[in-house]
Amino acid sequence: MPPIPSPAVAAAGLVGGYAVARWSGKRPLGGVVLLGAGGVAAYEWQRVGGAKVAAGLGAAYLAGFAGSHPLAKKIGAWPAVFSVAGAVAAASWAVTRDKG
Repeated sequence: MPPIPSPAVAAAGLVGGYAVARWSGKRPLGGVVLLGAGGVAAYEWQRVGGAKVAAGLGAAYLAGFAGSHPLAKKIGAWPAVFSVAGAVAAASWAVTRDKG
């Protein structure tokens, strides 16, 4: 099986989760997108880097989600979501680029 691009999946989960929640008006539906993409990314992080890498990047993913809320009050919702998605994708790439 070819490697799954975990940085892209993680970023898409954060952006897509917010987009679905916003445009559908149903926050739980956005949570399903966020959780699904997070699960796929975590699987790949664990496959290429082991449990510690998966736990660390999973924590960064959750921190990005949580951190986007107060950041949105300062810079706006979409800029906050794109900022944290970029940060999580960059962290994922930095940690997993030479593995897998």
